[in-house]
Amino acid sequence: MGKRRLIPLSMSCVVVALFIVVSLTESAQVQPLPPPNGGGPFYNPYPPGILPDDLVSEIARVRREVRGIFREALGMARALTPPVLTGQPPTLQGTGYQSVQILGKILNFDEDMSPFRTRACAFCHMPYAGFSGPIPSVNLTMIAYPGSEEFRAGKRSAPRYTYSPKFPVLQFNQEQGLFFGGNFWDGRSTGYLLQSPDAEQAQHPPVDTQEHALPDTACIAFRISQAVYARFFERVWGAGSLDINFPANTEQICATPGGAASLGQAAGGNPTPIALSPADRTRANRVYDNWGQSISAFEASPDISAFSSKFDAFLAGNYTMTANEMAGYNLFRGKAGCNTCHLDGRGSTQTPGTGSNGNPSTTTGTDTSAAADVAPLFTCFGFANLGLPLNPRDAIFYQTTPDPFMFTPNPLGFGYRDLGLGTFLRSGFGAAPNPNQDWTQFAPSVDGQMQVATARNVAMTPPQCPTTEAPGPYFQKEFFHNGYAKSLKQLVHFYNTRDVFPFPVTSGNCPQGTTEKVNCWPMPEVPNNIDMTVGNLGLTDQEENQIVIFLQTLTDGFTTPFPDSNTFTGQCMTGGLASTQGNAFLIPTPPLPPCSPEVCGVPPLPDPPIP
Repeated sequence: MGKRRLIPLSMSCVVVALFIVVSLTESAQVQPLPPPNGGGPFYNPYPPGILPDDLVSEIARVRREVRGIFREALGMARALTPPVLTGQPPTLQGTGYQSVQILGKILNFDEDMSPFRTRACAFCHMPYAGFSGPIPSVNLTMIAYPGSEEFRAGKRSAPRYTYSPKFPVLQFNQEQGLFFGGNFWDGRSTGYLLQSPDAEQAQHPPVDTQEHALPDTACIAFRISQAVYARFFERVWGAGSLDINFPANTEQICATPGGAASLGQAAGGNPTPIALSPADRTRANRVYDNWGQSISAFEASPDISAFSSKFDAFLAGNYTMTANEMAGYNLFRGKAGCNTCHLDGRGSTQTPGTGSNGNPSTTTGTDTSAAADVAPLFTCFGFANLGLPLNPRDAIFYQTTPDPFMFTPNPLGFGYRDLGLGTFLRSGFGAAPNPNQDWTQFAPSVDGQMQVATARNVAMTPPQCPTTEAPGPYFQKEFFHNGYAKSLKQLVHFYNTRDVFPFPVTSGNCPQGTTEKVNCWPMPEVPNNIDMTVGNLGLTDQEENQIVIFLQTLTDGFTTPFPDSNTFTGQCMTGGLASTQGNAFLIPTPPLPPCSPEVCGVPPLPDPPIP
């Protein structure tokens, strides 16, 4: 929100808290949605059929929902009893926790944190989807979400960020030779500086050219300094936090998306176009750290990372699983071996011979122990290459021409390959810089690996769309880093049969007589370092379905309502089968050029070479 004139006050002894109340009250009168890009042209390099037909209306819907929750967050700040700064070290006594969490919610839902004031963090991460992607048609088609500069888009699905504050700093375990921790699919939010990957994660999208697309991190401090909640920010982070001398052209710069040739960024240069003094740059950097810390506090709050699922009630002895839920749980930690990566706090009962390298077993071990972890996160914090096919619907492959600001997001086209953690360790194309030079040598051993996401809230949907699975009514989600699976049934079936039905084809080109995602799995995008503990689990169709039923017990909101989960104003989908859900939107992968040298020619080279 832009800075506005405050209602005059007749009382002469007004305290700061009252100033905040008045400011936040006026902010509730939100203006209508402005046109996209401030009325500028769309960037549409896509052939017909890549963008969904309802994209413009769905963007408007989600923005309305975001703005509604933003007003709610301002009201929460208004109603909060101000904390008292006291003690040594000085501490916000009383409502300090609530203050920083509410501030994080305000920042998370503020659209002004983007060049055209059209994108908040929440645009890609809405509560009713477990803080993942909220547009069903995008989840079916273009995979990544359109950024502030429409229609630039990224290259991966929007990960859920419930429980993401629980992930540790990225680290390399010398004994195991494995990486653990960090945030993002590729682990690029290491937490090296703030010692919080989640706080650092919040710092990436605002200046990502494909997301918020601000051209300078200082734009965050500038926009907050103009916001109606500026004093509330300073209540949390200290009086004078926003006292920064911004040049007269700051708004003009911040209203220009990152990568613009006019800012000298078309070739990746000039990361700090706002001319600040060294002292003011340091203050702006501190605000940027506080931005990340505030959002992380919101994500870590008991409202968002809630441990309020059926499974948590089961662990507490307050819920009895149904027969199918219990059967699915026993398979999850037994025959399917899911909890060897998605740790459930108990030992795995998977028996020998259930993986791709052995004969499928129909026996299940028994674990009668009490839960070793009363709040299991259903992840090992590690990384794995599951052997997923390249998804030709991913928007990044088509952004090969300059946009209106003369920025070309992906000049490599279909020569791009997503090597995940491997590209990040090389500081390669489309990744963030690696802050630890000692890790670069390990890149070939992790090419293709993506972070093991928590299984919690994987099935969260709006209440009016009770499932992710056809025939529904269902809310269409996308699964895996490239959105290849469109239902949990497909996800489990992939783990189960990847190596039972492999074909040397690309997606959209399965042989006649086969059905993709049922009895045809195309070849992997990155054939190196594939995880062979899955792929031939020997599960029956019923057992797959039971695992899906169990995964639904990990949805928060069972014991206490999940905040803002009822804010979806779109439409549920119905019909079809979960096994072929979304197959109507499959398109043939074009003949692929070799992996571009900008990706696969960066040392240390992939071993073996990636085609």
